[in-house]
Amino acid sequence: MRQLSPGRMTDIAILNLTGSTITYEDDFAIVRTPANPNYHWGNSIVVLDPAAVNDARRWVELFRANFPLADWIAIDLPLMPTDVVGWSELGLQLEQLDVMTSKSAPNQTALAEGYTVRSFTADDWNDLIVAELEENLSSGDYEPVSHEVFVRKTNDARKSLCATGKAAWFGAIRDGELVSSLGIVKCGSTARYQAVATNENHRRLGLASHLLGVAAQWSIDQGCDNWVIATEENNSAASVYRRAGFVPAEPSFSAYKKPEL
Repeated sequence: MRQLSPGRMTDIAILNLTGSTITYEDDFAIVRTPANPNYHWGNSIVVLDPAAVNDARRWVELFRANFPLADWIAIDLPLMPTDVVGWSELGLQLEQLDVMTSKSAPNQTALAEGYTVRSFTADDWNDLIVAELEENLSSGDYEPVSHEVFVRKTNDARKSLCATGKAAWFGAIRDGELVSSLGIVKCGSTARYQAVATNENHRRLGLASHLLGVAAQWSIDQGCDNWVIATEENNSAASVYRRAGFVPAEPSFSAYKKPEL
């Protein structure tokens, strides 16, 4: 066993804040989110023992035993397995998220001309839901009906965190339209950024960079002195985060099989 990485530690903290239950066993944990049954990573297995990451069959069988109705498989791993074939033979893809941390508040940048920034309003939450649903329709990643249930319940949980002062969501607005947004969640003295997104017609204007600083100031006021952010492996967003003062930390690893369409 070993101490959880910054990415996994804040993932679990947010799961706890949003009502998930986490049951710990000797070398694994089971995450359940009854309020959001379509939340794949809220209904998953977390492997805690680095020496057990190559035992793909054990973890897949454990997932299926605990989530017999799930049409996905989601297993968090403490490191990347060396036995890639063992996982792929069971239909799972090994994935990596790049995690970055900062001991100082992300650098504040100027806001592009013609934009305003605000904490989320009811209209902004509605716009975010629409944007997330449209993104899925465009990518075809998930079955639309069940995915809409997931998106709406996820944003309900986000709104609840904001209402209780445990999180904040900020948006950049142009001509009344939400064009860039992100959230930040207080996990003790660590602040974890969430769901950084910018409309493709408004990218490369520094909107996300500006919002990073706005959210950082909110978290400082909440007593945070450490910041964590994650992005897909080799995502160009990492360069934005580096300019804001983030440095690479231990990545997060997982094995995943998404539902068949």
